[in-house]
Amino acid sequence: MAKPKIFVIYYSTYGHVHTLAQSVMKGVSKSGDVDVEMYQFAETLPDDVLEKMHAAPRPNVPVIDADKIAEADGVLIGFPTRFGAAPAQVKAFFDATGKLWASGALVGKCAGLFFATGSQHGGQESTAYSFLPHLAHHGMIYVPLGYPSPYMFENDSVIGGSAWGAGTVAGSDGSLQPNYKELDIAEIQGEKFASVVAKLATVSSGNEIAAGGVPEAEAVPKESAVEHNTAVEPAANAKPAAEVAPTNPPAPTSKNPIRRLINKLKNL
Repeated sequence: MAKPKIFVIYYSTYGHVHTLAQSVMKGVSKSGDVDVEMYQFAETLPDDVLEKMHAAPRPNVPVIDADKIAEADGVLIGFPTRFGAAPAQVKAFFDATGKLWASGALVGKCAGLFFATGSQHGGQESTAYSFLPHLAHHGMIYVPLGYPSPYMFENDSVIGGSAWGAGTVAGSDGSLQPNYKELDIAEIQGEKFASVVAKLATVSSGNEIAAGGVPEAEAVPKESAVEHNTAVEPAANAKPAAEVAPTNPPAPTSKNPIRRLINKLKNL
């Protein structure tokens, strides 16, 4: 059986989410139970605008199109916040998935989210929360991160990430880079997500076998008198069907003591 496939897809303006995506991908690859591929969302801003924004150069990562995403069994999607929601580049991609929605191509596929914000309270939860309608309308299974890392309980430093997914705090000027704690959380998310996708793929494969019956190679050969062109002789002491006395099954015994008492009274 082929391994389930996971896509790590991201959009990154200044490189923070790209760095997170690399740690997520490392975690996905850890078990070896799934295949993983990395893609980025297409840029929608013109080059002159990106230059004025001092955006980071785009890395040499393939750009995904809407039809390609249907090939994955699970997707981990990362993007920076825009006022507590996904950026236009990610929304534009999902706006182009109408054909996939109409055919149900993404129904039952797993999805997880990771993100970057400018400040500690700049959308580390709402950025993921506000994106859930996209997944719900496609019938996708959202896999949250939870709290698998002790770093998520620390309060002595600014750490990105929440129960919704891994994250990083870039600073209002983008000068902060993902720290080792945030990258560790991202790696854990990738590992946990891959485990869920692999388990669901195993269950799905088992259900397909059950629905299809016993594989032909393992089927028990059927033998009958007709197939061998031999007549079946009735047993010497066998009675005709009409002479066989019908057997009445015993009446069911109720476990209710009151019902048993009523039945006894009826027989008096």
